[in-house]
Amino acid sequence: MNFRHDALYASRRSPVLAENVVATSHPLATQAGVAMLAKGGNAVDAAIATAAVLTVVEPTGCGLGSDGFCILWDGEKLHGLNSSGSSPAAWTPERFAGMSEIPFRGWESVTVPGAIAAWVELIDKFGKLDLETVLAPAIGYAEAGFSVSPVIGTLWAKGAEMLGEQPGFAEAFMPGGRAPRAGERFANPAQADSLRKIAATGGRVFYEGELAEKIAAFAAEHGAALTVEDMAAHRPEWCGTIETGFDDGTLHEIPPNGQGIAALMALGMLEHTGIRDHGPDDPQALHLQIEAIKVAFADLYAYVADRGAMTAPTVEDLIAPDYLKARAALIDPARAQHPGPGAPKHGGTVYLTTADASGMMVSFIQSNYSGFGSGVVVPGTGISLQNRGAGFTLEKGHQNDVGPRKRPFHTIIPGFVTRNGAPEMSFGVMGGPMQAQGHVQMMLRTQLWGQDVQTAIDAPRWRFVAGAEVAVEEALPVEAQAQLAGMGHEIKVETPDSAFGFGGAQLIRKLPGGGYMAGSDPRKDGQAAGF
Repeated sequence: MNFRHDALYASRRSPVLAENVVATSHPLATQAGVAMLAKGGNAVDAAIATAAVLTVVEPTGCGLGSDGFCILWDGEKLHGLNSSGSSPAAWTPERFAGMSEIPFRGWESVTVPGAIAAWVELIDKFGKLDLETVLAPAIGYAEAGFSVSPVIGTLWAKGAEMLGEQPGFAEAFMPGGRAPRAGERFANPAQADSLRKIAATGGRVFYEGELAEKIAAFAAEHGAALTVEDMAAHRPEWCGTIETGFDDGTLHEIPPNGQGIAALMALGMLEHTGIRDHGPDDPQALHLQIEAIKVAFADLYAYVADRGAMTAPTVEDLIAPDYLKARAALIDPARAQHPGPGAPKHGGTVYLTTADASGMMVSFIQSNYSGFGSGVVVPGTGISLQNRGAGFTLEKGHQNDVGPRKRPFHTIIPGFVTRNGAPEMSFGVMGGPMQAQGHVQMMLRTQLWGQDVQTAIDAPRWRFVAGAEVAVEEALPVEAQAQLAGMGHEIKVETPDSAFGFGGAQLIRKLPGGGYMAGSDPRKDGQAAGF
């Protein structure tokens, strides 16, 4: 069956207001989260149920071989979890001698997957339901199948075209020799079996048992470095958050190895500009944000790495108020500058957020990196492996240079906002280098300009690319595009077909009188729901 699903007309969703809410990039995942809340589970149970379902119904963005990060308000305080995996022990610089960069696909881009460990850690520490109950919806969809949604169907076809020759990919994701189309039914019984084993063993089978052994054996078959010992060495890290204030709101991000620090740096610079004098869609406000992101990205790509490798400058150096004030002075309010970071690549990620009536709020993100990740799928398991190793550089002496048992630079970041020490908003914007830029845009639209969460999501976005190039959505008024061009920005209008480059946002904001307001991005297949 073929049917049109182009975004022919501007749509206006209303925010969802309820005591318990879930917002994800896929309706089936959202409903799984709501079902956990209805069973008496909390926001963590709902988050992990949705995360597991997303590995089944949105394999273009995540899988059992993903990494994961979380910021969580437990009702009293904020926690940050980094469950990104490290490189194999055999990944020395010599392994990649003669290459100009780490391979972007295939086995030589695969690092240890951390998402499963994140699920287990969060359920064990904060959940109310058992892992078998929480993973049941995902197991059901993998076993019985589901109808492929429109946006995912489009991305699936693009992924299959690029990755069909990667080990195990066609067997898992191209039934009948092609990607399933929107509206067609797809099942992954091998993934259902893996999920059952993960549930029964509390995730141990994935890192120490049968599934770890299958991953390692398939790696050895293809001359790759990943071993059972690499898998068993993985541990999630309760890393806390780093923060920057803007007026009386505070944006929290996971510390490096992720790019969240760039959002903090840009926001800290904007504190010292005249952005408060302009409206949310004023070209001058857009210009200031773009310039702040440019300066932040110049530092991001030069210095950010696994936190243990960041010795000069440190994380604290990069977000020090005096440093950000000095960096803000580089922003010309009238003209585009050229700080010169490299051109980033688009990514494939899923972000979700949940909140419950007890006050718990969860901001969670997991990803295979670029759509379908490495393209490698372990036969008989449904485990698609990420390509996070491509986040390393081969530049000798760089803090993010490749090395054994080291976390690569990461794009995926959950966000969280507090106000005067109290929880205000859990949110994220999936989509590679769009994420830090999206965090700044969502933060300002909701906290400075007072837009409701759905309006902030629906608003046209921009994305700094490289040099003077800035991509904008078609919905940005042509007058604004012309004014930005007059300031020296090279404006590139992206069509809906390429709009994945502007990411997908999910937001939950606490209401003053109790309950929450939730929104979901119309650029994806997602949904916000609650009761």
